[in-house]
Amino acid sequence: MSAPLTALHRCCQRSALLLVARRPWSSSSASPPPLHTRLLLYLAQRYYDVEMLMKWSSNLKKRGLQKKNAYYGYTQKFYGGDIAAAYFILSLKGRIRFLGQPAWLHADQSGKFNWDFLNHKDTPLEEVDLSYTVINYTGLGNLERQGSLRTLSLRGCPEVDDWFLGRLHIFQDSLEELDISHCPRITTGGLAALRNLKGLRRLDMSSLPGISSPGLVAILLEEMLPQCQITAIGYDHSLKQEEEEEKEGQVEAQR
Repeated sequence: MSAPLTALHRCCQRSALLLVARRPWSSSSASPPPLHTRLLLYLAQRYYDVEMLMKWSSNLKKRGLQKKNAYYGYTQKFYGGDIAAAYFILSLKGRIRFLGQPAWLHADQSGKFNWDFLNHKDTPLEEVDLSYTVINYTGLGNLERQGSLRTLSLRGCPEVDDWFLGRLHIFQDSLEELDISHCPRITTGGLAALRNLKGLRRLDMSSLPGISSPGLVAILLEEMLPQCQITAIGYDHSLKQEEEEEKEGQVEAQR
């Protein structure tokens, strides 16, 4: 039971008890209680109904998320891993570009897309843009066979977390560009897993609210991935300032 709901329940019960103690409502001479008192009493009576409704809504959201990230095994069986991966991404309203093809394929605002991607059977994906989609750790399994994936954008994905980043090692031989900016669930521990991506050339880790020292983290990543250009903007302190502070701290520790 959450703290706000518990506080509301206690408040409603207290108001109801005070009102009962003051006057009998069933008396014909008693004036009706104020509107806010009646509202509190109604909430007290319906408290558990509201709590049940909130739990039901939460479970419904989880089931919807699981359905959107389900493994497309049936599609893989009949059309192959490349078509299954493309279908999964387009269903999430993402964007794809097949290897050797100049055009990007994507869904429209209503989620509808052209089925011409079925003509690219046995053609792997080279670029994938899943920005602001609900892809999670489970859904990433649909891309495991994409050994030619060169760029991957996960900008603003609310379900991308440290476990998700740890699974990106499946692209260690091909991935060159990665955008994980504006992902609220990523922490420093997850970024450490990127050391497996030895071929990474560009990394955007801007505006990650779970990172407390972005400058220091970026410096550590540069040491782990020396060939990678790292972008880290949208923080209170610049990378240069944090690097200078780190050097000053090391000097003070040596004295």
